[in-house]
Amino acid sequence: MTEAASATTFVVGDRLPWPDDPCVSEERGPLDEAAIFITGSRTPCSIRKISALGVAVGSDLTPALGERVAVELATGQRPAGKIAWTGRGELGVRFDDQVDMAALLNRKLVSLAPERRTMPRVEVRAPAYLKWSQNLSVAALRNISARGLQLEGEELPAIGTYVSVFVEGLNIPAGEVVWRRDKLAGIRVFEELSWTSIIPWIRQMIRNGGN
Repeated sequence: MTEAASATTFVVGDRLPWPDDPCVSEERGPLDEAAIFITGSRTPCSIRKISALGVAVGSDLTPALGERVAVELATGQRPAGKIAWTGRGELGVRFDDQVDMAALLNRKLVSLAPERRTMPRVEVRAPAYLKWSQNLSVAALRNISARGLQLEGEELPAIGTYVSVFVEGLNIPAGEVVWRRDKLAGIRVFEELSWTSIIPWIRQMIRNGGN
């Protein structure tokens, strides 16, 4: 049985991964495990979304706003920060110092067994073109993973449409629109995207500020 891919999102760019982010997804799966340290106690938690500036974790803890904490990542890093918000079974931690996202992604990939080494979901902002039948529209890439991507645009095709997506610096296989919501669409690619092709592009995006 194939193990489900992680649904944890890695955010590229100087953005806080807070719950008011309008980015939505129909994707489901397990979240990366972590632990949160508060007043010397270690409590397991899960990472929904992480950026260089902070992290949103799933936890039943109810610490006070501004309380000092540290988040232990599966890669061994333990960035410190303060509680920025609580609610909906989640905590938002704003880091004291920025986390190196390129190093974090590399460490995550290295920590996986070779046969399970697939690109995690990465949230990024990049211009894209979408082609189907005789149609060509401009869109924005919102996130990308080994199995698909999310686009935002004014003109998006219906669910079930076969499409080609063009993003500068990336070779993206053809795919199918599997969900639509307002100006957002989820596309599942027919051939899995290799992490070895995406990581150099992500590094360049990080150098460019994520957009």
